[in-house]
Amino acid sequence: MGKKPAAIFSLIIILAFMAYMIYDAARGSGGTEKQEVRNAVEYEADWNVERIYTNPAGSLSSVAVAPTGVVFLGGDAFVTALDQNLDLMWSIETEGKITSLAVSGDTVFASTSETILLISFTGKLITEWGPYEGNSIITSVSASQTNVVFSDAGNKRVFILDKAGEVLSMMGQGDEKFIIPSAYFDAAVTGNLVYAANTGNRRIETWTIDGMKTAEFGEPGTAPGAFCGCCNPAHFAVIPQGFVTAEKGINRIKILDHDGKFVEFVSVNNEFNQSIPLDVASSDGITIYAANSFDNKLYVFTRK
Repeated sequence: MGKKPAAIFSLIIILAFMAYMIYDAARGSGGTEKQEVRNAVEYEADWNVERIYTNPAGSLSSVAVAPTGVVFLGGDAFVTALDQNLDLMWSIETEGKITSLAVSGDTVFASTSETILLISFTGKLITEWGPYEGNSIITSVSASQTNVVFSDAGNKRVFILDKAGEVLSMMGQGDEKFIIPSAYFDAAVTGNLVYAANTGNRRIETWTIDGMKTAEFGEPGTAPGAFCGCCNPAHFAVIPQGFVTAEKGINRIKILDHDGKFVEFVSVNNEFNQSIPLDVASSDGITIYAANSFDNKLYVFTRK
């Protein structure tokens, strides 16, 4: 081939390549616009913030509420009780940071990373259980009339205790292990059932009190009924309607029915820090309390 035909051929190749690049860029731009449209879908919450309580001292981490409406807050390093009007009833100092709270009867159960504190409704320390295992990172505690349950993110297990603090069984052993990538690992006990968040798999599992898994729901994704990103649901609580869950990554609070189907958003498109989920609690499904460790505030949600 002569020099002139070779030069012409090379020019054609270059022009063809440039044309393809322009075409591909145009396609990519259109795809991005479509993606932005999909991501820009804004959902509306069916609840609003009725009240905000600012915690006066210490870093807020957890919330629980009694059927009487008394609200308990935990953090670094305290447990506080508020009446229905969010006026202070009492506050006690603790040796370590409180990672979660639960209420059963006239007792408040407060977990540290290694132990469970039992506190009376008047703010007196009754006793302390544990440590149960080395390398523990207790992230959740829940209590029923007959049992106390806590989840240990360090050992990736859920412990079932009697009301004397003795271990009856454990969940997360054998073939049914939990995938817990970070220190978000919630659990709740109601009657003879235990619900546990398998956060690495983005689902909530149902177990019997003797450690047998019976059901699960949840899937990864950003759809209203899915759990986004990693380590979700970060927090959840059992309510009469089903579950109220809190996520991080997309910081949203929502209600799911007993089968895990999406019902409504409690909070979405909010100004909360996206990477720090809110701990949630409700005794009646009518008022939902959310403790925000980022701004040290308790948010009280009611339906619009």
